[in-house]
Amino acid sequence: MALRPAAEVDVTVDLVRSLLAAQHPDLAALPLEVVANGWDNVVLRLGDELAVRVPRRDLAAALVRHEQEWLPVLAPHLPVPVPAPVRVGLPSDGSAGPAFPWSWSVVPWFDGLSALAVDPALRRAFAVDLAAFLAALHVPAPPGAPVNPFRGVPLAARDASVRERLASGHVPDDGALLDLWSHLVEVPAWDGPAVWLHGDLHPANLVLASGDHRLGAVVDFGDMTSGDPATDLATAWITFDAVGRRTFREAVTARRGTDDATWARARAWALILGTAFAAHSDDDPAFADLGAHTLAQVLGDD
Repeated sequence: MALRPAAEVDVTVDLVRSLLAAQHPDLAALPLEVVANGWDNVVLRLGDELAVRVPRRDLAAALVRHEQEWLPVLAPHLPVPVPAPVRVGLPSDGSAGPAFPWSWSVVPWFDGLSALAVDPALRRAFAVDLAAFLAALHVPAPPGAPVNPFRGVPLAARDASVRERLASGHVPDDGALLDLWSHLVEVPAWDGPAVWLHGDLHPANLVLASGDHRLGAVVDFGDMTSGDPATDLATAWITFDAVGRRTFREAVTARRGTDDATWARARAWALILGTAFAAHSDDDPAFADLGAHTLAQVLGDD
């Protein structure tokens, strides 16, 4: 199983404070602390209202630039807040402040609770909110939208990787997942326009408003791209239980007229992502649990 990739740059409080001092000195004295250290980025809280999102490896650098370019365009049309950058940080050669090779962003801080920390039954409260968010996001994207070879693509493009994970022994399967995948991969491909996609719509990227478990914000657009809306609709199985999924599906279909083939591809995308969570989360128990939940929901549906 794959551990989290090693950082190519050690992103520390001292480094980020120095970058702020060199490029955004009015923010440099605010309290600063690391709150997340993921596969691609380190997130630091900056004062009460801001955060700093900094790549930790070269592969993530382009993803940050995508967010900087496109989130300000999309944000005004979405019904809940997203982390459109309020300041842009530039690469530094070290001549004025510390050397750092990539762009980075100062974004809003969203108070609330990660949906990953909430029982799936409680997530039902934001099923309609998330449907409204996707209905607003899933509009035709321009030709210059970011390209992502792992999201929004035809299911056939992911066939080899799914079969490899299922054969690896890292994903528990008595043959039922392989049988289901073999059926779903044959569902007709999306033949509509390439729509905007979040690309990584799981509970850890959903922020809930304190108190009522309604959707407060959607974060981490690093995988944003365009293509088949089924990629994002996979969250029906990743995020919800059967009751929440039914509410979400009905709300999406009422807004978008989503057909059964798209929902079948969405179930396939949930299987793709669920096997990835299960196979690559040996250093993250929360994502291992999310993988188990997702695959149980995928298999338990009819």
